[in-house]
Amino acid sequence: MTEPDLSLELSSARMRGLVAAAMDRIVKHIETLPRQPAVNVEGAADVARRAIEPLPESGRPFEELVDLLFDEYVPKSFTTPGPGYLAYIPGGGIFHAAVADLMSNAFNRYVGVWAAAPALAQLEATTVSWLCGIMGYPPGARGVLTTGGSVANGSAIVTARRVWLPENFLSGTLYASDQTHHSVAKAAVLAGFPAGHVRSISTDAQFRIRPEELRRRIRDDRKAGLTPFMIVGNAGTTNTGAVDDLDALADVAARERLWFHVDAAYGGFFMLTDRGRRAMAGIERSDSLSLDPHKGMFLPYGTGSLLVRDGEALKRAHSMHADYLPGMQEDPEFVDFCELSPELSRGFRGLRLWLPLKMDGIGPFRRNLDEKLDLTEWITAELRKLPGIEIVAGPQLSIVAFRLVRQGADLNDLNRRFLDRINARKRVYLTATTVRGSFVLRVCVLSFRTHLDRMKQGLEDIKAALAEKSLLA
Repeated sequence: MTEPDLSLELSSARMRGLVAAAMDRIVKHIETLPRQPAVNVEGAADVARRAIEPLPESGRPFEELVDLLFDEYVPKSFTTPGPGYLAYIPGGGIFHAAVADLMSNAFNRYVGVWAAAPALAQLEATTVSWLCGIMGYPPGARGVLTTGGSVANGSAIVTARRVWLPENFLSGTLYASDQTHHSVAKAAVLAGFPAGHVRSISTDAQFRIRPEELRRRIRDDRKAGLTPFMIVGNAGTTNTGAVDDLDALADVAARERLWFHVDAAYGGFFMLTDRGRRAMAGIERSDSLSLDPHKGMFLPYGTGSLLVRDGEALKRAHSMHADYLPGMQEDPEFVDFCELSPELSRGFRGLRLWLPLKMDGIGPFRRNLDEKLDLTEWITAELRKLPGIEIVAGPQLSIVAFRLVRQGADLNDLNRRFLDRINARKRVYLTATTVRGSFVLRVCVLSFRTHLDRMKQGLEDIKAALAEKSLLA
Protein backbone atom coordinates (compact mmCIF):
# COMPACT_ATOMS: atom_id res chain seq x y z
CA MET A 1 0.00 0.00 0.00
CA THR A 2 1.24 3.49 -0.80
CA GLU A 3 1.54 5.98 1.99
CA PRO A 4 -1.30 8.55 2.17
CA ASP A 5 -0.45 11.81 0.42
CA LEU A 6 -1.32 14.63 2.81
CA SER A 7 0.23 17.43 0.78
CA LEU A 8 -3.16 19.11 0.21
CA GLU A 9 -3.93 19.11 3.93
CA LEU A 10 -2.80 22.34 5.57
CA SER A 11 -1.86 22.80 9.20
CA SER A 12 -3.76 25.25 11.39
CA ALA A 13 -0.82 27.62 11.29
CA ARG A 14 -0.57 27.42 7.51
CA MET A 15 -4.29 28.07 7.04
CA ARG A 16 -4.12 31.10 9.29
CA GLY A 17 -1.02 32.30 7.47
CA LEU A 18 -2.68 32.04 4.05
CA VAL A 19 -5.70 34.00 5.17
CA ALA A 20 -3.58 36.63 6.91
CA ALA A 21 -1.36 37.12 3.86
CA ALA A 22 -4.36 37.39 1.55
CA MET A 23 -6.21 39.69 3.94
CA ASP A 24 -3.28 42.08 4.13
CA ARG A 25 -3.42 42.61 0.37
CA ILE A 26 -7.23 42.63 0.22
CA VAL A 27 -7.55 45.35 2.85
CA LYS A 28 -4.90 47.49 1.18
CA HIS A 29 -6.67 47.01 -2.16
CA ILE A 30 -10.05 48.08 -0.79
CA GLU A 31 -8.62 51.02 1.14
CA THR A 32 -6.92 52.35 -2.00
CA LEU A 33 -9.95 51.96 -4.30
CA PRO A 34 -10.76 55.71 -4.18
CA ARG A 35 -7.22 56.44 -5.44
CA GLN A 36 -7.07 53.73 -8.10
CA PRO A 37 -7.77 54.69 -11.73
CA ALA A 38 -11.36 53.98 -12.73
CA VAL A 39 -10.03 52.09 -15.74
CA ASN A 40 -6.50 50.86 -16.42
CA VAL A 41 -6.23 48.62 -19.48
CA GLU A 42 -3.25 50.07 -21.32
CA GLY A 43 -0.86 47.19 -21.89
CA ALA A 44 -3.39 44.70 -20.52
CA ALA A 45 -2.99 42.40 -23.54
CA ASP A 46 0.71 41.96 -22.77
CA VAL A 47 -0.08 41.13 -19.16
CA ALA A 48 -2.74 38.67 -20.31
CA ARG A 49 -0.22 36.94 -22.58
CA ARG A 50 2.07 36.44 -19.61
CA ALA A 51 -0.75 34.55 -17.92
CA ILE A 52 -0.63 31.90 -20.68
CA GLU A 53 1.54 29.11 -19.28
CA PRO A 54 1.82 25.33 -19.14
CA LEU A 55 0.38 23.29 -16.30
CA PRO A 56 2.86 23.46 -13.37
CA GLU A 57 4.14 20.20 -11.89
CA SER A 58 5.42 21.86 -8.72
CA GLY A 59 4.26 24.91 -6.83
CA ARG A 60 5.36 28.42 -5.96
CA PRO A 61 5.02 30.22 -2.62
CA PHE A 62 1.54 31.55 -1.87
CA GLU A 63 2.80 35.02 -1.00
CA GLU A 64 4.54 35.24 -4.38
CA LEU A 65 1.30 34.32 -6.16
CA VAL A 66 -0.74 36.85 -4.19
CA ASP A 67 1.75 39.54 -5.17
CA LEU A 68 1.43 38.48 -8.81
CA LEU A 69 -2.34 38.84 -8.64
CA PHE A 70 -2.50 42.18 -6.86
CA ASP A 71 0.54 43.80 -8.49
CA GLU A 72 0.13 42.66 -12.09
CA TYR A 73 -3.17 40.97 -12.98
CA VAL A 74 -5.81 42.79 -10.95
CA PRO A 75 -4.73 46.39 -11.76
CA LYS A 76 -5.04 45.88 -15.54
CA SER A 77 -8.81 46.00 -15.66
CA PHE A 78 -11.90 48.11 -15.15
CA THR A 79 -11.98 49.06 -11.45
CA THR A 80 -15.52 47.77 -11.10
CA PRO A 81 -15.74 48.04 -7.28
CA GLY A 82 -14.39 51.59 -7.23
CA PRO A 83 -16.35 54.82 -6.72
CA GLY A 84 -15.59 56.09 -10.22
CA TYR A 85 -17.07 53.14 -12.06
CA LEU A 86 -20.16 54.64 -13.71
CA ALA A 87 -20.11 52.28 -16.69
CA TYR A 88 -22.36 49.48 -17.88
CA ILE A 89 -24.20 48.35 -14.71
CA PRO A 90 -21.86 48.55 -11.68
CA GLY A 91 -21.64 45.76 -9.13
CA GLY A 92 -20.34 46.85 -5.78
CA GLY A 93 -18.97 43.73 -4.06
CA ILE A 94 -19.56 44.50 -0.39
CA PHE A 95 -16.94 42.95 1.88
CA HIS A 96 -19.48 41.09 4.03
CA ALA A 97 -20.29 38.94 1.00
CA ALA A 98 -16.61 38.13 0.40
CA VAL A 99 -16.35 36.85 3.97
CA ALA A 100 -19.53 34.85 3.42
CA ASP A 101 -17.98 33.25 0.33
CA LEU A 102 -14.84 32.35 2.26
CA MET A 103 -16.93 30.58 4.88
CA SER A 104 -19.26 28.86 2.43
CA ASN A 105 -16.35 27.63 0.31
CA ALA A 106 -14.56 26.40 3.43
CA PHE A 107 -17.42 24.35 4.87
CA ASN A 108 -18.36 23.40 1.30
CA ARG A 109 -21.84 22.04 1.87
CA TYR A 110 -24.08 20.97 -1.00
CA VAL A 111 -27.49 22.64 -1.13
CA GLY A 112 -28.81 21.41 -4.49
CA VAL A 113 -31.06 19.00 -2.61
CA TRP A 114 -32.61 19.80 0.76
CA ALA A 115 -31.58 16.50 2.37
CA ALA A 116 -27.86 17.24 1.98
CA ALA A 117 -27.86 20.37 4.17
CA PRO A 118 -31.38 21.16 5.40
CA ALA A 119 -30.64 24.26 7.45
CA LEU A 120 -28.38 25.81 4.80
CA ALA A 121 -30.84 25.05 2.02
CA GLN A 122 -33.54 26.71 4.12
CA LEU A 123 -31.28 29.70 4.75
CA GLU A 124 -31.02 30.21 0.99
CA ALA A 125 -34.73 29.65 0.51
CA THR A 126 -35.38 32.28 3.16
CA THR A 127 -33.28 34.83 1.29
CA VAL A 128 -35.29 34.10 -1.85
CA SER A 129 -38.52 34.63 0.08
CA TRP A 130 -37.18 38.01 1.21
CA LEU A 131 -36.66 38.95 -2.43
CA CYS A 132 -40.19 37.84 -3.26
CA GLY A 133 -41.49 40.06 -0.48
CA ILE A 134 -39.55 43.08 -1.74
CA MET A 135 -41.12 42.61 -5.17
CA GLY A 136 -44.65 42.22 -3.83
CA TYR A 137 -45.08 38.54 -4.69
CA PRO A 138 -47.51 36.35 -2.68
CA PRO A 139 -46.50 33.60 -0.21
CA GLY A 140 -46.77 30.87 -2.87
CA ALA A 141 -43.97 32.38 -4.93
CA ARG A 142 -40.69 30.53 -5.33
CA GLY A 143 -37.35 31.30 -6.83
CA VAL A 144 -33.69 30.46 -7.13
CA LEU A 145 -30.41 32.29 -6.91
CA THR A 146 -28.59 32.07 -10.23
CA THR A 147 -25.29 33.26 -11.66
CA GLY A 148 -27.04 36.31 -13.13
CA GLY A 149 -29.95 37.73 -15.09
CA SER A 150 -29.09 35.88 -18.29
CA VAL A 151 -29.60 32.48 -16.67
CA ALA A 152 -32.69 33.79 -14.87
CA ASN A 153 -34.23 35.01 -18.12
CA GLY A 154 -33.51 31.62 -19.69
CA SER A 155 -35.23 29.70 -16.92
CA ALA A 156 -38.19 32.09 -17.09
CA ILE A 157 -38.62 31.40 -20.80
CA VAL A 158 -38.43 27.66 -20.23
CA THR A 159 -41.00 27.92 -17.42
CA ALA A 160 -43.39 29.94 -19.58
CA ARG A 161 -42.89 27.51 -22.46
CA ARG A 162 -43.72 24.51 -20.26
CA VAL A 163 -46.80 26.25 -18.83
CA TRP A 164 -48.34 27.66 -22.01
CA LEU A 165 -47.10 25.60 -24.97
CA PRO A 166 -47.37 21.96 -26.05
CA GLU A 167 -44.35 19.69 -26.51
CA ASN A 168 -44.07 20.85 -30.11
CA PHE A 169 -43.65 24.50 -29.21
CA LEU A 170 -42.06 25.90 -32.35
CA SER A 171 -45.09 28.05 -33.20
CA GLY A 172 -44.59 29.98 -29.95
CA THR A 173 -43.81 33.69 -30.14
CA LEU A 174 -42.63 36.06 -27.44
CA TYR A 175 -42.59 39.85 -27.31
CA ALA A 176 -40.09 42.35 -25.96
CA SER A 177 -39.19 45.95 -26.68
CA ASP A 178 -36.35 47.04 -28.95
CA GLN A 179 -34.55 48.10 -25.75
CA THR A 180 -34.72 44.70 -24.02
CA HIS A 181 -31.43 43.09 -22.97
CA HIS A 182 -30.02 40.74 -25.59
CA SER A 183 -30.03 37.88 -23.07
CA VAL A 184 -33.78 37.49 -23.66
CA ALA A 185 -33.40 36.80 -27.39
CA LYS A 186 -30.36 34.62 -26.72
CA ALA A 187 -32.23 32.62 -24.08
CA ALA A 188 -35.19 32.12 -26.42
CA VAL A 189 -32.91 30.71 -29.12
CA LEU A 190 -31.17 28.44 -26.59
CA ALA A 191 -34.61 27.31 -25.42
CA GLY A 192 -35.31 26.14 -28.98
CA PHE A 193 -37.34 28.97 -30.51
CA PRO A 194 -36.58 30.34 -33.97
CA ALA A 195 -34.79 33.67 -33.61
CA GLY A 196 -37.48 35.34 -35.70
CA HIS A 197 -40.14 34.39 -33.14
CA VAL A 198 -38.74 36.92 -30.68
CA ARG A 199 -40.79 39.96 -31.71
CA SER A 200 -39.14 43.34 -31.23
CA ILE A 201 -41.71 46.02 -30.38
CA SER A 202 -40.86 49.68 -30.90
CA THR A 203 -40.61 52.15 -28.03
CA ASP A 204 -41.86 55.65 -27.37
CA ALA A 205 -39.94 58.85 -26.70
CA GLN A 206 -39.05 57.56 -23.23
CA PHE A 207 -37.84 54.22 -24.63
CA ARG A 208 -40.82 52.31 -23.21
CA ILE A 209 -42.60 49.58 -25.13
CA ARG A 210 -45.70 50.66 -27.08
CA PRO A 211 -48.67 48.60 -25.77
CA GLU A 212 -50.80 49.33 -28.85
CA GLU A 213 -48.17 47.92 -31.20
CA LEU A 214 -47.73 44.97 -28.87
CA ARG A 215 -51.44 44.16 -29.03
CA ARG A 216 -51.44 44.48 -32.83
CA ARG A 217 -48.46 42.16 -33.24
CA ILE A 218 -50.10 39.56 -30.99
CA ARG A 219 -53.30 39.70 -33.07
CA ASP A 220 -51.35 39.44 -36.32
CA ASP A 221 -49.39 36.43 -35.11
CA ARG A 222 -52.51 34.62 -34.03
CA LYS A 223 -54.09 35.26 -37.44
CA ALA A 224 -50.94 33.81 -39.03
CA GLY A 225 -51.37 30.57 -37.06
CA LEU A 226 -48.65 31.26 -34.52
CA THR A 227 -49.00 30.93 -30.73
CA PRO A 228 -48.15 34.01 -28.67
CA PHE A 229 -47.19 32.91 -25.15
CA MET A 230 -44.95 35.46 -23.41
CA ILE A 231 -44.43 39.20 -22.92
CA VAL A 232 -41.18 40.54 -21.48
CA GLY A 233 -41.28 43.94 -19.80
CA ASN A 234 -38.34 46.04 -18.63
CA ALA A 235 -37.75 47.43 -15.16
CA GLY A 236 -34.67 49.40 -16.10
CA THR A 237 -33.01 48.80 -19.47
CA THR A 238 -29.25 48.70 -19.86
CA ASN A 239 -29.26 51.32 -22.62
CA THR A 240 -31.18 54.09 -20.92
CA GLY A 241 -32.65 52.75 -17.67
CA ALA A 242 -36.14 52.82 -19.17
CA VAL A 243 -39.02 51.28 -17.23
CA ASP A 244 -41.97 50.02 -19.26
CA ASP A 245 -45.56 50.70 -18.22
CA LEU A 246 -45.74 47.43 -16.30
CA ASP A 247 -49.38 47.82 -15.33
CA ALA A 248 -50.32 48.22 -18.99
CA LEU A 249 -48.29 45.14 -19.92
CA ALA A 250 -49.90 43.15 -17.12
CA ASP A 251 -53.30 44.14 -18.54
CA VAL A 252 -52.32 42.96 -22.03
CA ALA A 253 -50.95 39.69 -20.66
CA ALA A 254 -54.13 39.04 -18.67
CA ARG A 255 -56.42 39.85 -21.57
CA GLU A 256 -54.41 37.78 -24.07
CA ARG A 257 -53.63 34.96 -21.62
CA LEU A 258 -49.85 35.26 -21.93
CA TRP A 259 -47.05 34.77 -19.44
CA PHE A 260 -45.72 38.13 -18.22
CA HIS A 261 -42.02 38.24 -17.36
CA VAL A 262 -40.15 41.34 -16.17
CA ASP A 263 -36.42 41.80 -16.63
CA ALA A 264 -35.64 43.68 -13.43
CA ALA A 265 -32.02 42.60 -13.23
CA TYR A 266 -30.75 46.17 -13.04
CA GLY A 267 -33.67 48.12 -11.63
CA GLY A 268 -35.66 45.76 -9.47
CA PHE A 269 -34.09 46.58 -6.11
CA PHE A 270 -35.16 50.21 -6.45
CA MET A 271 -38.47 48.75 -5.26
CA LEU A 272 -36.96 49.33 -1.82
CA THR A 273 -37.44 53.08 -2.40
CA ASP A 274 -40.59 55.16 -2.78
CA ARG A 275 -39.46 56.49 -6.16
CA GLY A 276 -38.64 53.03 -7.42
CA ARG A 277 -42.02 51.63 -6.39
CA ARG A 278 -43.78 54.44 -8.25
CA ALA A 279 -41.69 53.88 -11.37
CA MET A 280 -42.27 50.11 -11.36
CA ALA A 281 -45.94 50.00 -10.41
CA GLY A 282 -47.41 46.74 -11.68
CA ILE A 283 -44.27 44.63 -11.32
CA GLU A 284 -46.01 42.65 -8.59
CA ARG A 285 -48.53 41.47 -11.22
CA SER A 286 -45.85 39.70 -13.28
CA ASP A 287 -45.65 35.92 -13.51
CA SER A 288 -41.88 35.96 -13.15
CA LEU A 289 -39.00 38.37 -12.91
CA SER A 290 -35.22 38.34 -13.02
CA LEU A 291 -33.37 40.26 -10.35
CA ASP A 292 -29.63 40.71 -9.85
CA PRO A 293 -28.45 41.13 -6.25
CA HIS A 294 -24.97 41.70 -7.71
CA LYS A 295 -26.32 45.00 -9.01
CA GLY A 296 -28.84 46.66 -6.70
CA MET A 297 -27.76 44.80 -3.55
CA PHE A 298 -24.05 45.47 -4.22
CA LEU A 299 -23.07 41.80 -3.99
CA PRO A 300 -20.18 40.17 -5.90
CA TYR A 301 -20.70 39.32 -9.55
CA GLY A 302 -22.33 35.96 -10.07
CA THR A 303 -25.40 36.56 -7.89
CA GLY A 304 -28.65 36.71 -9.83
CA SER A 305 -32.12 35.38 -9.17
CA LEU A 306 -35.33 34.26 -10.79
CA LEU A 307 -38.61 34.73 -8.93
CA VAL A 308 -41.86 33.09 -10.06
CA ARG A 309 -45.29 34.01 -8.72
CA ASP A 310 -46.58 30.42 -8.99
CA GLY A 311 -43.88 28.36 -7.35
CA GLU A 312 -45.44 25.12 -8.52
CA ALA A 313 -45.13 26.23 -12.15
CA LEU A 314 -41.40 26.76 -11.66
CA LYS A 315 -41.14 23.29 -10.15
CA ARG A 316 -43.13 21.62 -12.94
CA ALA A 317 -40.86 23.19 -15.52
CA HIS A 318 -37.60 22.02 -13.95
CA SER A 319 -38.38 18.84 -11.98
CA MET A 320 -36.74 15.63 -13.21
CA HIS A 321 -36.27 12.24 -11.48
CA ALA A 322 -33.14 10.12 -11.33
CA ASP A 323 -32.56 6.86 -9.40
CA TYR A 324 -29.41 8.13 -7.68
CA LEU A 325 -31.14 11.20 -6.20
CA PRO A 326 -32.64 11.16 -2.70
CA GLY A 327 -36.36 11.64 -2.27
CA MET A 328 -37.46 15.19 -2.99
CA GLN A 329 -39.32 17.34 -0.48
CA GLU A 330 -43.10 17.10 -0.22
CA ASP A 331 -43.26 19.53 2.72
CA PRO A 332 -44.29 22.90 1.24
CA GLU A 333 -42.06 24.72 3.75
CA PHE A 334 -38.90 23.20 2.30
CA VAL A 335 -37.36 23.24 -1.16
CA ASP A 336 -34.98 21.21 -3.32
CA PHE A 337 -33.27 23.76 -5.54
CA CYS A 338 -32.50 21.15 -8.20
CA GLU A 339 -36.29 20.96 -8.69
CA LEU A 340 -36.50 24.69 -9.49
CA SER A 341 -33.45 25.22 -11.66
CA PRO A 342 -31.34 23.71 -14.46
CA GLU A 343 -28.54 23.11 -11.93
CA LEU A 344 -27.94 20.00 -9.88
CA SER A 345 -24.41 20.82 -8.77
CA ARG A 346 -24.35 24.40 -7.61
CA GLY A 347 -22.56 26.66 -5.17
CA PHE A 348 -24.09 27.81 -1.90
CA ARG A 349 -24.99 31.34 -3.01
CA GLY A 350 -27.41 32.15 -0.23
CA LEU A 351 -24.88 33.05 2.44
CA ARG A 352 -23.49 36.03 0.51
CA LEU A 353 -26.98 37.58 0.62
CA TRP A 354 -28.15 36.30 4.01
CA LEU A 355 -25.08 37.42 5.98
CA PRO A 356 -25.10 41.13 4.95
CA LEU A 357 -28.86 41.36 5.47
CA LYS A 358 -28.66 39.74 8.89
CA MET A 359 -25.70 41.94 9.87
CA ASP A 360 -27.08 45.27 8.66
CA GLY A 361 -30.78 44.83 7.92
CA ILE A 362 -32.37 46.22 4.79
CA GLY A 363 -32.16 49.88 5.86
CA PRO A 364 -28.61 50.64 4.62
CA PHE A 365 -29.42 49.13 1.22
CA ARG A 366 -32.55 51.27 0.91
CA ARG A 367 -30.64 54.42 1.88
CA ASN A 368 -27.85 53.66 -0.57
CA LEU A 369 -30.31 53.19 -3.42
CA ASP A 370 -32.07 56.46 -2.55
CA GLU A 371 -28.68 58.16 -2.61
CA LYS A 372 -27.99 56.78 -6.11
CA LEU A 373 -31.29 58.19 -7.36
CA ASP A 374 -30.37 61.56 -5.85
CA LEU A 375 -26.93 61.51 -7.47
CA THR A 376 -28.39 60.69 -10.86
CA GLU A 377 -30.85 63.56 -10.61
CA TRP A 378 -27.98 65.85 -9.55
CA ILE A 379 -25.68 64.96 -12.46
CA THR A 380 -28.57 65.25 -14.92
CA ALA A 381 -29.38 68.76 -13.68
CA GLU A 382 -25.69 69.73 -13.97
CA LEU A 383 -25.39 68.29 -17.48
CA ARG A 384 -28.39 70.32 -18.62
CA LYS A 385 -26.45 73.49 -17.71
CA LEU A 386 -23.53 72.69 -20.03
CA PRO A 387 -23.47 74.25 -23.50
CA GLY A 388 -24.06 71.76 -26.29
CA ILE A 389 -25.08 68.89 -24.03
CA GLU A 390 -28.30 67.14 -25.00
CA ILE A 391 -30.02 64.77 -22.59
CA VAL A 392 -31.05 61.86 -24.81
CA ALA A 393 -32.67 59.84 -22.02
CA GLY A 394 -33.44 61.42 -18.67
CA PRO A 395 -33.25 59.24 -15.59
CA GLN A 396 -36.14 56.94 -14.82
CA LEU A 397 -33.94 55.21 -12.25
CA SER A 398 -30.17 55.77 -11.99
CA ILE A 399 -29.05 55.97 -15.63
CA VAL A 400 -28.85 59.11 -17.75
CA ALA A 401 -27.79 59.13 -21.41
CA PHE A 402 -26.45 62.28 -23.07
CA ARG A 403 -24.38 63.52 -25.98
CA LEU A 404 -22.51 66.56 -27.22
CA VAL A 405 -24.11 68.39 -30.14
CA ARG A 406 -22.13 70.69 -32.43
CA GLN A 407 -23.53 72.03 -35.70
CA GLY A 408 -21.81 70.61 -38.77
CA ALA A 409 -19.93 67.90 -36.87
CA ASP A 410 -20.17 64.15 -37.30
CA LEU A 411 -21.92 63.69 -33.96
CA ASN A 412 -21.13 60.03 -33.52
CA ASP A 413 -17.42 60.59 -34.10
CA LEU A 414 -17.49 63.73 -31.96
CA ASN A 415 -19.01 61.86 -29.02
CA ARG A 416 -16.57 58.97 -29.30
CA ARG A 417 -13.74 61.48 -28.90
CA PHE A 418 -15.66 63.22 -26.11
CA LEU A 419 -15.98 59.93 -24.23
CA ASP A 420 -12.30 59.12 -24.69
CA ARG A 421 -11.27 62.48 -23.26
CA ILE A 422 -13.48 62.09 -20.20
CA ASN A 423 -12.22 58.59 -19.48
CA ALA A 424 -8.58 59.55 -20.12
CA ARG A 425 -8.55 61.33 -16.75
CA LYS A 426 -9.36 57.98 -15.10
CA ARG A 427 -11.28 59.43 -12.17
CA VAL A 428 -14.54 58.14 -13.62
CA TYR A 429 -15.24 55.54 -16.26
CA LEU A 430 -18.26 56.05 -18.52
CA THR A 431 -19.46 53.80 -21.31
CA ALA A 432 -21.56 54.45 -24.38
CA THR A 433 -24.35 52.89 -26.34
CA THR A 434 -26.16 53.53 -29.60
CA VAL A 435 -29.70 54.81 -29.26
CA ARG A 436 -31.70 55.01 -32.50
CA GLY A 437 -28.55 55.45 -34.49
CA SER A 438 -26.96 58.03 -32.19
CA PHE A 439 -23.78 57.32 -30.23
CA VAL A 440 -24.50 58.49 -26.68
CA LEU A 441 -22.66 58.52 -23.36
CA ARG A 442 -24.14 56.94 -20.25
CA VAL A 443 -23.78 57.59 -16.55
CA CYS A 444 -24.97 54.69 -14.41
CA VAL A 445 -24.82 55.29 -10.66
CA LEU A 446 -25.14 52.08 -8.66
CA SER A 447 -22.03 51.47 -6.55
CA PHE A 448 -22.33 51.79 -2.79
CA ARG A 449 -18.92 53.49 -2.93
CA THR A 450 -20.05 56.26 -5.30
CA HIS A 451 -20.97 59.50 -3.52
CA LEU A 452 -21.29 63.19 -4.37
CA ASP A 453 -17.56 63.85 -4.18
CA ARG A 454 -16.86 61.44 -7.04
CA MET A 455 -19.80 62.71 -9.05
CA LYS A 456 -18.36 66.23 -8.76
CA GLN A 457 -15.04 64.92 -10.04
CA GLY A 458 -16.83 63.33 -12.96
CA LEU A 459 -18.55 66.60 -13.76
CA GLU A 460 -15.19 68.39 -13.64
CA ASP A 461 -13.79 65.88 -16.13
CA ILE A 462 -16.78 66.32 -18.45
CA LYS A 463 -16.30 70.10 -18.35
CA ALA A 464 -12.57 69.75 -18.96
CA ALA A 465 -13.18 67.50 -21.95
CA LEU A 466 -15.66 70.03 -23.34
CA ALA A 467 -13.04 72.76 -23.02
CA GLU A 468 -10.39 70.91 -25.03
CA LYS A 469 -9.87 72.68 -28.34
CA SER A 470 -8.75 69.45 -29.99
CA LEU A 471 -12.19 67.94 -29.39
CA LEU A 472 -13.59 69.78 -32.41
CA ALA A 473 -10.50 69.28 -34.58
